[in-house]
Amino acid sequence: MAGRREQVLDAAIRVLGTQGTRGLTHRAVDAEAGAPAGTASNHFRTREALLSAVLERLRELETRGWERLAADLAGPAGVAGVDAFADAVGALARELTGPARVATLARHALLAEAAFHDDLRHQVALQRAEIESWAAEWFRALGSPHPERDLWSVLALLDGLLAHQCTTPDPDFAPEPPIRALVQGLSTTWHPPRRRTR
Repeated sequence: MAGRREQVLDAAIRVLGTQGTRGLTHRAVDAEAGAPAGTASNHFRTREALLSAVLERLRELETRGWERLAADLAGPAGVAGVDAFADAVGALARELTGPARVATLARHALLAEAAFHDDLRHQVALQRAEIESWAAEWFRALGSPHPERDLWSVLALLDGLLAHQCTTPDPDFAPEPPIRALVQGLSTTWHPPRRRTR
């Protein structure tokens, strides 16, 4: 049963990522999943229930990417530095705009939908709080006195990079330089300037 449910949700992600929210119907999901008519509606009686479940499924799938990022950043002394951080986040951006492009577009479609649905908006807020609870540690390890603020600055840049690359793909896409520049800029405020001694 769980396998069929995941099959339906993964099909819904593909529908969302290729057709947008307007194309997301129970019938379209059944067709994409190669499942008998009525399968999606048996698992998710309403469109709202389907959207909520897809958002949760995306969280499960994307957590794997974040875990790989965490593994890339983990070392004997923690986060290695700004360059290593930029390279690791850049690699994640390449994955999200390459092999995982359809899932990224599905998430963007859901975020737009959440603007008009309180339940989805609440679910998105909970997911963001979950990310903040552990990802801010990377900035704390880098020396940031404001890790949550700096995390969201980088996530905002990452969201923009993903949106641009997914909608107007650039064959020379290089996310690392802007990520590195932003973190380097943020880092200039992490330590107060030393007073000159006479």
